Amino acid sequence: MPARAVAGPVSSTDFRIMTIRSNLSSAVGNTPLLRLNHASSLTGCEVLAKAEFLNPGGSIKDRTALGLLLDAEQRGLIRPGGTIVEGTAGNTGIGLALIGASRGYRTVIFMPDTQSREKIDALRIAGATCD
Repeated sequence: MPARAVAGPVSSTDFRIMTIRSNLSSAVGNTPLLRLNHASSLTGCEVLAKAEFLNPGGSIKDRTALGLLLDAEQRGLIRPGGTIVEGTAGNTGIGLALIGASRGYRTVIFMPDTQSREKIDALRIAGATCD
């Protein structure tokens, strides 16, 4: 299903276009460029920032996870219902868990025992099993 746009209010006088995507993978990398007005005025140059924190998993690592999974699918290394196994304590694991779950994969993440409870909870919420 193609993406469709709907108007949503930002303020009482402003409207923006929000895109409804058909799946999580299609949202990865479609992050906006933000003009940094103060930095631009200080430097005399137009300074822009890519808002990667607006990826589904909140990190640029979502791009890495999607690229890894698309490549593995294309090469036949993973099939529907397969399992992703990753040793990580970081955002790549969250991206793999989110995108993997949306594509029908089980994700198992191995991480150090010293990892924070918040990170473990985030991975589990994203759909991963943590060991």
